Amino acid sequence: MPEQITSTQNARVKLTRTLQTKARARRGERKMVLEGYRLIADALKANKRPLFAFYSESNAETDLINQLRAAGTELLPASDEVIRYISDTETPSGIIGVFTIPRPEWPENLARVLILDAIREPGNMGTILRTAAAAGVELVIAAPDCVDIYNPKVVRSGMGAHFRVPLVNADWQEIAQFCQNVPVYLATGDADASYTAIDWTQPWALIVGNEAHGVSEIARDIASTPVSIPMAAETESLNAATATAVILFEAARQRSIK
Repeated sequence: MPEQITSTQNARVKLTRTLQTKARARRGERKMVLEGYRLIADALKANKRPLFAFYSESNAETDLINQLRAAGTELLPASDEVIRYISDTETPSGIIGVFTIPRPEWPENLARVLILDAIREPGNMGTILRTAAAAGVELVIAAPDCVDIYNPKVVRSGMGAHFRVPLVNADWQEIAQFCQNVPVYLATGDADASYTAIDWTQPWALIVGNEAHGVSEIARDIASTPVSIPMAAETESLNAATATAVILFEAARQRSIK
């Protein structure tokens, strides 16, 4: 068993801390951090194993550590102080893994694509990614001005979605080129067409924007059809994650009865 890491100046410790706090480091290193039994176990089920993982003494003989050991992961016992230092949570679970960020290709002939425009709140972003995975979306594109999709709070809220649906960052020029041959719907509160009137059994891309500021002008230019969710009681708008779930599961419903 390797010697317990007790210094916050350890190179792996410093890297993990930086990955937790700096989006630029995550992009440059193409690495992300997962904390806790559930997220790391989900990654293993998706055939993704950490490059290395820290664990506290209380987790030394857990099933997850044994699974990681069997998978060939480099395991690093660490003091509680070190675990707290590299954790992004108030009450660390005691198991923290560093993973390579998936690098999906831009697949061709996609039928279900979700494009996110300036979604900035990490909890919303994570919930949207989790919803997209559950509703059968084939690709999620994060446009400029979105929160980093590998932000620790996004990863926790996504509950394993990062390994279940391909995720890419792209600028609007790339997005416009990608969407040339597919109808692009725009979720907005001022559209005449209801989301239930759309034939979601055909290929589509859906743009969802920030509920506070709406969708950008460039998103409106790319979209071919605005759609809205009819609401009662003079409600102005839904939370972006809620609106996304409503539309995506209507699309899933239509596919299920086709």
